[in-house]
Amino acid sequence: MDATERYDALKQIKDEVLTLKASPLFKYRNENKYYPVVGEGDHFAKIMFVGEAPGQTEAKTARPFCGTAGKVLDRLIESAGLKREQVYITNLVKDRPPGNRDPKPEEILLYSKFLDRQIEIIQPKVIATLGRFSMAYLMDKFGVSEKDEPISKLHGKAFKVKAEYGPLKLVILYHPAVAVYNPNLFGVLEKDFKKALAG
Repeated sequence: MDATERYDALKQIKDEVLTLKASPLFKYRNENKYYPVVGEGDHFAKIMFVGEAPGQTEAKTARPFCGTAGKVLDRLIESAGLKREQVYITNLVKDRPPGNRDPKPEEILLYSKFLDRQIEIIQPKVIATLGRFSMAYLMDKFGVSEKDEPISKLHGKAFKVKAEYGPLKLVILYHPAVAVYNPNLFGVLEKDFKKALAG
């Protein structure tokens, strides 16, 4: 796909999410004047980051990882010598769950098809999961046998998997929010992050 085709295909996803009345989160979004958060970044990015669901700041601005956890993610991206504009950032669930609760299985099932399409359009070489929900979904999608292991055991590990468009590295990372609650974990995230981008 060339740049125009990728733009159009990603815009189509955005339009579909905007009018997704089938979503159990649609009414909550409208009542609170929130936006869906579909994703942003380079449409030819080699690295894609996948979080779990937007927080309040994200839902108010329609931008992924623009709150406190986003600042941690920006620092991590910069520590690896990259700019935010060079990567693609999205979430498994595109609408904010009430009170920042965990996404429900039916929400993951509904929204994950959009993530699947984003992966096929952008065709990253590396997908880094941020948190346990995107980790569980993507490890299952790509048939990684260790998918039932906890994130505390898997963070920093990379798995070679196969996407429809070719080989892919799936990297497991803690959600950047962990470093908000425990700043001592920033070093762990940074080390995992550099491992993610190596090779």
